[in-house]
Amino acid sequence: MADQREQKLAKLLVEYSVALQKGESCLINAVDIPTSMTEALIAAVYEVGGFPLVNVWNQRLERAMVQSASEASLEKWADVDTYRMKQVDAFIGIRGIANVRELASIPEKSNLYGKFYNTPVHMKTRLPHTRWVVLRYPTEIMAMQANKGTVEFEDFFYQVCTEVDYQKMAQVMDRAKKYLDAVDKVHILAPGTDLQFSVKGMGFIPCAGKMNIPDGEIYSCPVKDSVNGTIAYNCDSTYHGHQFKDIRFVFKDGKIVEAHSDDDHLIDEILDVDEGARFIGEFALGCNPGVLYPMDNTLFDEKISGSIHFTPGNAYDDCDNGNRSSVHWDLVQIQRPEYGGGEIWFDGVLVRKDGVFLHPELVGLNFSD
Repeated sequence: MADQREQKLAKLLVEYSVALQKGESCLINAVDIPTSMTEALIAAVYEVGGFPLVNVWNQRLERAMVQSASEASLEKWADVDTYRMKQVDAFIGIRGIANVRELASIPEKSNLYGKFYNTPVHMKTRLPHTRWVVLRYPTEIMAMQANKGTVEFEDFFYQVCTEVDYQKMAQVMDRAKKYLDAVDKVHILAPGTDLQFSVKGMGFIPCAGKMNIPDGEIYSCPVKDSVNGTIAYNCDSTYHGHQFKDIRFVFKDGKIVEAHSDDDHLIDEILDVDEGARFIGEFALGCNPGVLYPMDNTLFDEKISGSIHFTPGNAYDDCDNGNRSSVHWDLVQIQRPEYGGGEIWFDGVLVRKDGVFLHPELVGLNFSD
């Protein structure tokens, strides 16, 4: 029997996140999720008069496709999926975490996969040309990452995904945006971090349930060559199957000139995949009040209340500093006191301290009752 929470989630994704209309088509990319969840999404698409298309996939097949792939085979795969993506109005990508280390032993092939498949299909086609939302499905592996029991984690998952008033969140963010769009200089201070850059003319983009579930971030992008200083991230991050720890960057005129982690060689391989990987494509403020602790899952960790993420790689078209890369790696620093604290200064004014917004135009982003 289908979980009624799956049906509620499907309704949110179809009717709010991608706002599917009668006669429009929606591609559902279902990776390692129960059939019941896929059925709920199909039903939700039909309910609004839409046309569902379904791609059922799993991590084992993904690895089989990637581990022996060549540039030519990836390009052919990308050509087919790019064509399909261009035929639809909306995209829902929902993935269960089966094995977070599935691609860990093939890092070079994983980098090729990012460059010759993900970039043309997702970065160049899906992101700018469809209405889309991506999310995870609660699994036992995710529960373990969150240090929770499976049932406890499922309750948490549906609480932060479907019980949030995203329309109210959007209204608060729109008010904050009026102030944020005029910001020029940003200065971030935290343990191991003294970072300065400009966001002049870039503006900020509110994220309130339209492209990610759960949601709760508002992002901008540094002027490409303006970043100078150091940053130390305090959340682990898995990329192509390896769990990176203690990531630290040194910037000069926008470029990462030093990169350190538990595996310096492996992180350099990622940052050397193309010229844009050593420049920053996103700066964001995390503010979902229900997400408080890291679980090495980007779609949750980047929304943590009192966090920032500062992202090496590709910039989004709607907040674009011109940087292009097959990499877009959202790395998170939490600034609440239990994680060492931190400060954010905009144009010489302290606007957030230890994860709490102080500026009168931004206090609504604390989402406290």
